[in-house]
Amino acid sequence: MANVRAAAVAGLFYPADVSKLRRTVQAHLDAAEAQAGGPVPKAIIVPHAGYSYSGAVAAIAYGALRNARDVIRRVVILGPAHRVAVRGLVASGATHFTTPLGQVELDTVLIEQALDLPHVSLSDAAHADEHSLEVQLPFLQFLLARFSLVPFLVGEATGEQVAEMLDMLWGGTETLLVISSDLSHFHSYSSAQQMDENTARSICGLRPLKRSQACGRTPINGLLRLAQQRGLRAKQLYLRNSGDLAEGDKTRVVGYGAFHFTVETDGGDSYSQGEKHTLLRLATDSIRHGLTHAEAPSVRSEDFCPALRAQRATFVTLKIDGRLRGCMGKLQAAYPLAEDVARSAFAAAFRDPRFPLVTEPDAKHLQIHISVLSPLEPLQFSSEKDLLAQMRPGVDGLLLQEGSRRGTLLPAVWANLSREDEFLRHLKRKAGLRDNYWSDDISIFRYTVEDVEAA
Repeated sequence: MANVRAAAVAGLFYPADVSKLRRTVQAHLDAAEAQAGGPVPKAIIVPHAGYSYSGAVAAIAYGALRNARDVIRRVVILGPAHRVAVRGLVASGATHFTTPLGQVELDTVLIEQALDLPHVSLSDAAHADEHSLEVQLPFLQFLLARFSLVPFLVGEATGEQVAEMLDMLWGGTETLLVISSDLSHFHSYSSAQQMDENTARSICGLRPLKRSQACGRTPINGLLRLAQQRGLRAKQLYLRNSGDLAEGDKTRVVGYGAFHFTVETDGGDSYSQGEKHTLLRLATDSIRHGLTHAEAPSVRSEDFCPALRAQRATFVTLKIDGRLRGCMGKLQAAYPLAEDVARSAFAAAFRDPRFPLVTEPDAKHLQIHISVLSPLEPLQFSSEKDLLAQMRPGVDGLLLQEGSRRGTLLPAVWANLSREDEFLRHLKRKAGLRDNYWSDDISIFRYTVEDVEAA
């Protein structure tokens, strides 16, 4: 039997009339279109005030979802609990949330999984009159074709607890993370501007917020912590406050901000030239250290910028005069990027069983190529033909697993294996399987790489 959580703030925070609500959302999205470009984000931060105050800001964050209408099928949404004091993170026992635009089904399976965490519990009372999650739904309903909802209110909790749950529910490209939060509260216009600018810099630098900076500080801090681990980059889209409205009172204002979190920047490169130079230097220094000490150097990740402190998996490829001299790395992130590059470079030089150890004369002629991997994304397919149709030549690296057998091919291999079926055959061989082998137990994971090499 359906347990529907009714709309609590329709007619207060946003229009209760269906036609008026659609027009309002459309108008905000149209006005934001010029500023809302870029890749589809993995996560967003959006405000939750009434639409007349913050709808325009929220629309800028939501605008990028236009290109993901049929891709995003699940939304995990977190916001602060304003009306009921709660401990930890609180899920809803409802099967559906409703707005004037219709019902949204909750993903009860994922909610049950989250309830296994000791800091996650159920409370319909906390959700009943809460606005921080509800005001996001009309934008999502308007933009996405069909999606399930995984809603949580955050009370007395830590950023680490939030990050743990978000990591559990991470999913792939089908899952969007939404953090609902306003920024500063009830300061003068000029003070609020300065505070919110400082908050935006902290968010973009993946640095934790203090209590006064945002009402959703804890869920934001959980996202920031996970962004470091998962290698996401934060981008500020827009800042304003209630005093920016024509009739806005500038003596006591509330701040609003829109932020995207993506694996890659708009330009397609996640790392600046300076960051790439640092990674190449780390690889070179690691090999030099290995020649003298026969071990990888100790790397203090805290000495590097946030992008290089994020946990990422890497491969380091060594060549001499264009010929392979070593290649080692990991498919899943276990260390901060700076440390992982040092480890992979040492392994490529001294642990690749296909080649003798790199010597001092070799080191003078090495060409170093670093591949920084995106998080693994599981592919869903019903047959080998279906899998082949999903493969992206020149873009995808693939990992094949079946039981104890495992093999991977980096995206660079597409240069020699241009057809999907050819790539898959070689992937099977890498895993120790026959070219024509197929089983329903085969698992395939996709990843992309960002290449770092000397100019």
